Amino acid sequence: MGKEASGVWGQLSDGESEGKLLWEPPKLIFRGAVRGIYQGHALKNVRAEGDDLVLSDGTRFTLEPGQADKWVHAILNPPSRLDKLGVKPGMTVVIDGVEDEAFLEELATRVEPTDADEDIDILFLAAEDLADLDRMDDWKGALADKGAIWVVSRKGKGAPLKDTDILGAARGMGFSDTKVCGFSSTHTALRFVRRKGG
Repeated sequence: MGKEASGVWGQLSDGESEGKLLWEPPKLIFRGAVRGIYQGHALKNVRAEGDDLVLSDGTRFTLEPGQADKWVHAILNPPSRLDKLGVKPGMTVVIDGVEDEAFLEELATRVEPTDADEDIDILFLAAEDLADLDRMDDWKGALADKGAIWVVSRKGKGAPLKDTDILGAARGMGFSDTKVCGFSSTHTALRFVRRKGG
């Protein structure tokens, strides 16, 4: 979902240098002899001037011809949570235990979750403890060929389940982890697919 460009000339408040420009929502990162990380207010009025990407404070990055407008579009239109989770219209989506109202409302704007028990494209599974992960095995046969399970769990030091616990349990059931995504301010999501031959 991000962007990357090498050989970019950056004119920053503390100097100029050539470097690499990265867009990793919500951060714009410049790595060269001079470095900078920009987000929030700094990107609010980002604009293109010719081949330059210009930030609110006058910082500018000279990109390949025709690229500045594309970077402005990407920065001003960051991917939504549903985009990051890979939810597309027409998919068969099942919810198992996830009770995040904001997420469920957001999901309903793109797909209507179902009670399907086969050909599931995406399953969102809430996990508070290892016993909850046993349900991954129950759902395994219900996934479509390219179906995935997002395990949604609490994050932070006080979380009852650690990512390593989830990864270990899922791998033991024949799943491979493919992605991690910030789900909310309190929860994270790990994506799993059936391991080939698993």
